Amino acid sequence: MAADRDVLSDDVKPTNYTISLFDLQQGEPWTYQGQCDIDLQIKNSVKSITLNTHELKLHSASLAAESGKNASSVKASNISYDEKNQRCTISFDQEIPQSKKAVLSISFEGTMNNHMAGFYRSKYKPPVEPAKGVARDGENHYMFSTQFESSDARRAFPCFDEPNLKASFDFDIQIPDDLVALSNMPEKETRKSKKDGHKVVSFDRSPVMSTYLLAWAFGDFEYVEDFTRRKYNGKNLPVRVYTTKGLKNQGHLAVESAHRVVDFFSEIFRIDYPLPKVDLLAVHEFSHGAMENWGLITYRTTAVLFDEYASDQKYRNRVVYVVAHELAHQWFGNLVTMDWWNELWLNEGFATWVGWYAVDYLHKDWDVWGQFVTDSMQMAFQLDSLRTSHPIEVPVRNALEVDQIFDHISYLKGSSVIRMLASHLGVETFLKGVSDYLKAHTYGNAKTNDLWDALSKASGQDVTAFMDPWIRKIGFPVVTVAEEPGQISVKQSRFLTSGEVKPEEDETLWWIPMGLQTGPQATDAQREALTAKEDTYRDIDTDFYKLNTDQTGFYRTNLPPQRLVQLSKSLDKLSVQDKIGLIGDAGAMAVAGEGTTAGVLSFMEGFAVEQNYLVWSEVLSTLGKIRSTFSNDEQVSNGLRQYALKLVTAATDKIGWEFSQSDDYLTGQLRALLLQTAGLAGHEATVAEAQKRFKAFVGGDQKAIHPSLRAAVFKIAIKYEGKDAYQAVQREYLQTTSVDGKEITLQSMGQVQTSDLAKDYLAWGFNKVAIQDLHSVGVSLANNSKVRDNVWYYIKENWDMIRKKLGGNMVVLERFLRTCLQKFSSAEIEEDIEDFFKDKDNAGYDRGLAVVSDTIKGNAKYRERDMEVVREWLQAHDYLK
Repeated sequence: MAADRDVLSDDVKPTNYTISLFDLQQGEPWTYQGQCDIDLQIKNSVKSITLNTHELKLHSASLAAESGKNASSVKASNISYDEKNQRCTISFDQEIPQSKKAVLSISFEGTMNNHMAGFYRSKYKPPVEPAKGVARDGENHYMFSTQFESSDARRAFPCFDEPNLKASFDFDIQIPDDLVALSNMPEKETRKSKKDGHKVVSFDRSPVMSTYLLAWAFGDFEYVEDFTRRKYNGKNLPVRVYTTKGLKNQGHLAVESAHRVVDFFSEIFRIDYPLPKVDLLAVHEFSHGAMENWGLITYRTTAVLFDEYASDQKYRNRVVYVVAHELAHQWFGNLVTMDWWNELWLNEGFATWVGWYAVDYLHKDWDVWGQFVTDSMQMAFQLDSLRTSHPIEVPVRNALEVDQIFDHISYLKGSSVIRMLASHLGVETFLKGVSDYLKAHTYGNAKTNDLWDALSKASGQDVTAFMDPWIRKIGFPVVTVAEEPGQISVKQSRFLTSGEVKPEEDETLWWIPMGLQTGPQATDAQREALTAKEDTYRDIDTDFYKLNTDQTGFYRTNLPPQRLVQLSKSLDKLSVQDKIGLIGDAGAMAVAGEGTTAGVLSFMEGFAVEQNYLVWSEVLSTLGKIRSTFSNDEQVSNGLRQYALKLVTAATDKIGWEFSQSDDYLTGQLRALLLQTAGLAGHEATVAEAQKRFKAFVGGDQKAIHPSLRAAVFKIAIKYEGKDAYQAVQREYLQTTSVDGKEITLQSMGQVQTSDLAKDYLAWGFNKVAIQDLHSVGVSLANNSKVRDNVWYYIKENWDMIRKKLGGNMVVLERFLRTCLQKFSSAEIEEDIEDFFKDKDNAGYDRGLAVVSDTIKGNAKYRERDMEVVREWLQAHDYLK
């Protein structure tokens, strides 16, 4: 075993699995029988073999080994389980000698669980009459699929469940005659089963891959199909989106995007897509956004389905991006896999960046990199500015720890750092290095340094030297600027939201690309990267300069207060990304005590004339954080509401309610954002119009509300009309057939204004809402300062139920706790949370609790420090009516 990781013995190595599943009970107890034959190489003689199982019952096992001219078969004398480490050991009475070819045959029983992990069942209500073979109970019908990443293949079949123990797979499954089965590879044959009314579907052998990428599914499926335009081995590849019956027409956007993205990636990676088909499957209950199983990619419905007439336009963006992200993994992750989970970021950081790169290729008018800066980068900054952050490449001793690092550091900081590097090297050079890396490690495993080596070779630069601190050290820098005539002095130091960085926390020297623009024309001024603690840059036109142009560097800038005021008068010289970066940086400096909230409020007044959705999004996000933090003081809270109202009124009046044919995607999103903000801040005309449209909608006129305005109208109606509107939206949740309808109604119901309705919403949610969506219930209330406290009280009072309901999948439980609790800014509540959990077994969500604690402490410190400053500023600027 490797000293730094708890892994299986390397005495045996799998080369191929033959898996057969049969006697599937489509109802309680939801069990199935399986036979798994694993081809092994035995490197050193053994008396036992240990592999991974979790919630499986092994009936029997035997080993047939070839050694020299002799072949022998030995039955297991004992099978023992280590439940804590999810392993089982199969022991034999005699020693099994070294063998290049042995077959371990295991007969077992598993469960199609309801935890969205392993081989599991998803309930749904079909819009059309389903096939007779569909499993059902009461109102619900079921489909079945798998989710194996990171360590849940072992829940479905006995296996060597580690990323670098790659093997090929043969798979077959017995299902009812009228259902469809899918797996990574195309169907090989279907034969009649001995079981009446059933068939056995078998699939072609997969390429060599990690266990977490194996997948299968069966159900009442139909599909839409297109083909790649490039030829692969002389053929255009079929690209399909599968859904349960009645939904396939919502798969057109995904299938149109997918075939183009497959061709695009085949071109830029200079390696053809390696499998004979691409299937995308919509899964009704899903803990993540999607999963990149090779050749059979699974998605939650809102990440792959889109109704041209009924979906909110923001889901168009989501579908195209998630499709691109998962397809990127078919090369980066599947063809070449990280060696161990500590390098998870290699998969996720790269797929995130190149996913957005593909969306930019398909939709130039969406301003993808502006989106990236306002969404991805700001979220990464938020988590990485806590003491409880972790390096991008984080040590993982046991695979069972890994789920908690599927977070904004691995995905969003990882992709931000990749973007910074690609920008520095040049995207063409960068992609050439990526192609060389993929070719060198095809069908194998690789480490971060293997990528750096390939990029160094392609660029002629020592990539390892300047990237290592970004990957292996915690946190990121802030560059503080001091001005002198014709020059600026800069200093780098670690940034923490809480401020007060200790010397031992500030020892990293980052390589920081300066991205400097200066002069009347705001032209690029080539300057060396900052590689020391401090430096001076001369020949600067101090009438105008901007660091970190287009926000390609993953760092914050702390500018002198008067510089912010100057820049707010030169917004025409700044790109969308620059404006977003300035706002985000100013807000973060205020939280950390490096700047003041008064300065941020003054700065943002200059954006009242802004017309870009992404810039407005960052302005209102920064303002939302300020309003949330100071919400417990009624006078200040009301003054900030007046500030918000004044800020958005002119832009809201101008954009109006009506969508026109000429509106682009970003204009539609801006309309939704402004109307929601204005209405919730009390803009009378907006509230009246929203109430009018809501009344017509509830009265049966489905066209009264544009699909992209449902969230705004529902929220405004609930805020001002109370219980009646809340109950109407609750009914809409139960009735909606729109694929995004459930998400939108859940987000809207959090606008209730009384504790009674907040409690009702939580109790109703835990009774009626799918497990995957419960965090939407908690988060929508946590975002509403009026009723936020109810979320924590509910968790405390109902902890045993919540732990039982969500604890079958720790990803879901950890996300629920983290997202519901980190909005508080009260030191008393932070202490209460810590006290509540101190004597509990928090394994699986301990990292999330640490993030919650750190975030609330920072919020509380910020509130205490700046409350009176904000009050004085609001008073001086006539916002305290």
